[in-house]
Amino acid sequence: MALKPGDSFPSDVVFQYIPWSEDKGEITACGIPINYNASKEWADKKVVLFSVPGAFTPTCSINHVPGYIQNLPQLKEKGVQVVAVIASNDPFVMSAWGKANNVKGDDILFLTDPDARFANTLGWANAGRTGRFAIVIDHGKVTYAQIETEKGAVKVSGADAILANL
Repeated sequence: MALKPGDSFPSDVVFQYIPWSEDKGEITACGIPINYNASKEWADKKVVLFSVPGAFTPTCSINHVPGYIQNLPQLKEKGVQVVAVIASNDPFVMSAWGKANNVKGDDILFLTDPDARFANTLGWANAGRTGRFAIVIDHGKVTYAQIETEKGAVKVSGADAILANL
C-alpha cells in the first residue's frame, strides 16, 4: 500500500534512533537506541522523510544526504519542522552516519527502519532494505510521496525535488 498525496500518514509508524547529545558527539561514542514514534511526533508538524538503501553507501553519502544538509535552511523557510532520513541499518550505524556528516542535535534525524518494516508496508523495500524515496507529511496528511525507479538516481527523492513540491 504505497502512500500518495491525500492519504493519512499511518498511525503506527515507529522507528528507532539514538538521540544526538554533546557528550556522545564523537563518531565512536555509542548512545542507547530508543523508539521514535513518528506517527505521534509528526501528527502536528510539517515533515520531510526520505529513505536511503544504506548508510555510508556511495549514492546515499555523496548525492542524497548532502543535498538535504545543504538545503536545510530553505526547507525550514518553507515551513518544514522535521527532516528525517531512514535506512534499514541499525541505530548505531545511523547515529555514526549523522555524526560523520556533522549533523548535530535534531537538524536531521537519522532514524532506523528495523528490517525495513515501514518500507515493506509501502511496498517500497528491496531485498530487505529500504528503497530510495521521499514523503512530505503536513499535519498527518501526505502531500508528496515518490520512489526512485532508476538505480542510483536521486531525482524524485532529493532535496531539490522536495523544495520544488513544497
